[in-house]
Amino acid sequence: MMPLSTQVAWLFLLAIPVACIAWTVTHEEIFREPHDYCVKQSKQRKTLLGRKFFYLFTCEYCFSHYVTVFILILTGYKFLIDDWRGYLLAGFSIVWIANIYMSLFGLIRIDLKKERLEAQEEEERLNKK
Repeated sequence: MMPLSTQVAWLFLLAIPVACIAWTVTHEEIFREPHDYCVKQSKQRKTLLGRKFFYLFTCEYCFSHYVTVFILILTGYKFLIDDWRGYLLAGFSIVWIANIYMSLFGLIRIDLKKERLEAQEEEERLNKK
């Protein structure tokens, strides 16, 4: 087992790519078409399972669970306990930290967009004078 300080460092560091991947797939323009398709399918599929499957690709929280599973398989990271329970603890811990990161990122983006709009309105107001 790694020392606890190393485990905690890994926890916060592994949450970064999880947050990045989950946010990019569910929010960014590069995935707009697949995202729009999944949104449509999550509303129109006849079966509950079909709707929920496609919903997973539209929700950053839901999608972060699957990204976390992939990261855990890739790294073999375990948190606190050196057996299957360590994977379980690591998975939920990484998802929680990744979602804090995504929430903070979302707030920062909203604030930046608000500042851009205010600057644009001010510029337009000055140009009219």
